[in-house]
Parts: sequence; C-alpha cells; structure tokens
Amino acid sequence: MGAAKHNTEDYLRMYKQMVRIRVFEDNANQLYLSAKMPGLTHMYSGQEAVAVGICEALTSEDKITSTHRGHGHCVAKGANFREMFCELLGKEEGYCRGKGGSMHIADQANGNLGANAIVGGSMGIATGSALSAKHLGTSHVTVCFFGDGATAQGLWYEVMNMAALWKLPVIYACENNGYSEYTKTEEIAAGSLVARAKAFGIEAFNVDGQDVLAVNELARSLTERCRRGEGPFFIELDTYRYHGHHVGDINRDYYRSRDEEAEWKKVRDPITNFGKWLIDQKIMSADELVELDNEIAAEAKAAVDYALEAKYPDTREVDMHVFAETAA
Repeated sequence: MGAAKHNTEDYLRMYKQMVRIRVFEDNANQLYLSAKMPGLTHMYSGQEAVAVGICEALTSEDKITSTHRGHGHCVAKGANFREMFCELLGKEEGYCRGKGGSMHIADQANGNLGANAIVGGSMGIATGSALSAKHLGTSHVTVCFFGDGATAQGLWYEVMNMAALWKLPVIYACENNGYSEYTKTEEIAAGSLVARAKAFGIEAFNVDGQDVLAVNELARSLTERCRRGEGPFFIELDTYRYHGHHVGDINRDYYRSRDEEAEWKKVRDPITNFGKWLIDQKIMSADELVELDNEIAAEAKAAVDYALEAKYPDTREVDMHVFAETAA
C-alpha cells in the first residue's frame, strides 16, 4: 500500500465498498446453495479492489460495462443490495424487474450499462458509449471490464483499433485472475496482453489488482486524461477469484490447487490488507472495522429477507421491454 493521498472519507468508502461486494457475494452463494436462486452466478470474491479502485475514480455520469462476473462492478458503481437481490431472485423490484438475473443486471441511474453473459460481449457497447460521449462533447468516460479469457475474442481487437483511431474516452480494464474458466491463462494467451494493446498505439499498463490504492491512483490519472481527450487506455489488473468459475464449480482440484487458493486468501486478500493499512495509518481501529463489517452484514441480511418475500413480476410483463414501441 502507498502513502495516504486522499481524505479519510475516501479510504473508508473504498473499504466499505469492498466489504459490501464480499458480503453480497457470500449471500448470493448461499442463496444458490440453498436452492433459492434460479440459474447460475459467478462470484467476484477476491477481485474487489479492481471494481472499487476503478469505480471510485468515476462520476455517476461516467459509464461502465460489465461481465458475467459482474456483481462487484454493479455494487462498486453505486447499486444497492435490495434491488440487486431482488434481481437475482427474479422479483419485480429488481433492477431489470427480475428478467436480467445475475448475468444481465443494468443500473442506468448509476451509469452501469449492463452486465453481459457473452464473453467480451460488452466491448462494443463500451466503445459505442465512448463514441457517443465524444460526438456529444461531454466529458464522460467509459470503462469496459472484461476477463483475460475475453482477449481471445476478435471483437476486442476491432474495438481497440477503432478507439485508437478516433481517440475515444474509453478504458479497457482486463481483470486477469489467472484462469479462463477452467484453464490457466498462460495456456491460452500467448505473449503479453499489455503488448497487444500497445500494438494499436494504445498506452497500456499493468497494476496489482489486489491493491486498491494502486488501482485507484492509476484509474484517477487515466480518467482525467480521458476527459482531456488523451484516451483510449488499457489496464491489465492481476487479481484472483476465490471461488470456481461459477457457483457449481466446487470440485476444481483438477485445474488448480486448494493450497494456491489458500495462499492468495492469506497473503493477497485486498480487504484484509487494506484493513491492516487503515489500522497502521490510524484511520480506523480494528474494533471500528469489525463494527463496520457487522453493519454491512446486517444490511445484506435485511435485503435478502426482503427480496425473498418480494413479488414476482406479473406474467403479463413477459414481453415488456423486449420490443421498442414504434409509431403507427
């Protein structure tokens, strides 16, 4: 962790947001394991410093696009627990009235253009958002989150070429958690991901995705440069997912060891390490952090209890928001 450069409220918010993501995921996992949540979900636990470090550098008007592992981005961009749990459980008070579920949450009010179950599927959306901002003359920045596996998609190269040619205000944020589903990234990605971006004339960076301060410092610098017309940029963030590829990926010893998982949790956990830093800097005490953790856990439990009892959408809504209304 670096030296203090923000005010105390910034640090507390970053810590709180990372804990909120972890607690949300713990509850989502239990909902699945107890057969209360339909469909699959993909846990973001372990990668919290990426979403929080970047989203804390953005305004509510800045845009993001997300992935199938998108709960962390959604929370970090300002979503609240109640609407998110309602969405996961298919209830009408969810962000997409229960129709998007875990992999298609969108929160337009906070600039989240949506999660996407298609690997790399949001790359075009993010680039289009940046093109729109440039044409409209706004100062809005778009961040496109995707995993290392998505770098095998041809769309990534198409949008980077376009963004570089037109100098669009977009940041491509690659969360390299070491695995593309069940295969080590090093076995599917030849060479350097940073070098691939540089080949398009795009400034590219590698940062420790477990260090929220390092991520935030870089993100703040790049978003401001985007606003001055200096984009696009690419960031590779080295991180790690604690769970399997999805909630059903439990017996995963055939592609990675439990010792590896334990080592990341013990040494590289972004929340634990940032909490220790806050204590060392005398910003928070250990007891105050525990109290904050408990408050967030209580907030999540109340949201889950509410969502479990909430109404499902009426069957007459089955074709609502599917087709655009057109004039006769």
